[in-house]
Amino acid sequence: MSDAPENDTESSTRAYGKSVGLLTIGVGLTGIFTYAYFLIASHDLDENAYGEIAFLWSAVFITVSTLYRPIDQLLSRHISEHIERGETDVGPVRVAAKIQGCLALGFAVIALILKQPLENLLYGNSTLYWVFFSAVLFYAASYYARGYLAGHQQFGLFTTLILSESVFRTLFAALVAFGLLSGQSMVAIGIVAAPLLSLMVVPIAITRRSRREAEERAAYATAHGEAEENVDAEEKEAREEFSLAHGAGFVGSVFLIMFSEQVFLNAGPLVIGIVKGSAATGFIFNVLMIARAPLQLFQAVSTSILPHLTALHSSDDPDSERQFHRSVRMVLLGILAFTALTAVVVMIAGPKLMQIAFGADHTYDRLGLMLVTAGMGLYLSTVTVNQACVAQGQARRSSIRWISCAAFFIVWTVLPFIGDGNLRVELGFALTALLLLSLLTYIYLRPKGIDEDIPREGSSEAIEARLAGYEEGNL
Repeated sequence: MSDAPENDTESSTRAYGKSVGLLTIGVGLTGIFTYAYFLIASHDLDENAYGEIAFLWSAVFITVSTLYRPIDQLLSRHISEHIERGETDVGPVRVAAKIQGCLALGFAVIALILKQPLENLLYGNSTLYWVFFSAVLFYAASYYARGYLAGHQQFGLFTTLILSESVFRTLFAALVAFGLLSGQSMVAIGIVAAPLLSLMVVPIAITRRSRREAEERAAYATAHGEAEENVDAEEKEAREEFSLAHGAGFVGSVFLIMFSEQVFLNAGPLVIGIVKGSAATGFIFNVLMIARAPLQLFQAVSTSILPHLTALHSSDDPDSERQFHRSVRMVLLGILAFTALTAVVVMIAGPKLMQIAFGADHTYDRLGLMLVTAGMGLYLSTVTVNQACVAQGQARRSSIRWISCAAFFIVWTVLPFIGDGNLRVELGFALTALLLLSLLTYIYLRPKGIDEDIPREGSSEAIEARLAGYEEGNL
């Protein structure tokens, strides 16, 4: 009798491994195209113009990830939870749409009010300002679509969406390289075109899904002899159970995690750019691509591990706890192997490969590249352990560690503890990743503390607490 549940959990773990493999291929291609965009741009433009593009991308990425990733995670986690429980997803879908709309509108109003300061921050270039403004708004729809597709386990369309974004963005840089377009503005417009053009695949996916769900509800009502009004009543109850207050509270919690992540990945180029100019921004941005590119690839793991750990943590199967930890160990071992391989390549030919990729305008030292490589491995491990922490209901404890380490990194980057600003960012990235990993590992090994963060089986508060934590981990 005990074999069946055990087989179920093992089957779930195997299915998760397959999803990671498929997503890794697709998201790996996405990372390659994103890398190609900056590679081509670095050769198309002079060092100052390229540095401005790098600064613009950092600003866009910080903004959209901080504002919209919480909605992405809210949809992914809550939709998968509702489906697992056999409930309709109408509640989280509608609540997320309302919150996302408010966030986009709020951004638009603030960005227009602060147009001049923001334009000055973007080197007084009005084109870069409007690219920033438009891209952030278009990414609101893109991130909503990502969460919807991930929550419904439609990873094929999810990968198509993000892959098409990177392809369209790179296309503009390539057209400049071939002389069909010209100038920095055309390279920058690719940042706007990417989310806009990629959304062409979304209406078809959502329309098909909505039609299928409507047919399933009608069939269920017919099979069980229920009137359609009863099915509609269930949807109304689901909407009321998943209230706007619940969604907003969850988003607020995830916001802190997302903001902290963007500080780690983008504060260095932004601070160096403000202090030393656009050319210096381009240099440190290129160095941190060693961490950015694998993180892009790691989206495959972070996307698929969310519903997987959710199911294991919610399961009554006695073997689910073992499978939970096994899944975490599996990812960590993969990260260790990848980091070791990257370190060998960087040690042997890192500086030369960087010049081949980004041009000979800068000289890259092996120490700095190795520090960022170590930081990359530590950071990817941190994201994985954080997933496990929040799956255990340690949302608030984790968020405190994230925001504290983000503050530490900012202080380290701004204050001249080390005279060389670039080395200061490189070393600070590795140190902060190590500190955060240590703090989160402590939580992971001791999943207790704040009562509100620990799920109480069967209650809506328990589910919400667990969800809040999960989203924070999917960075």
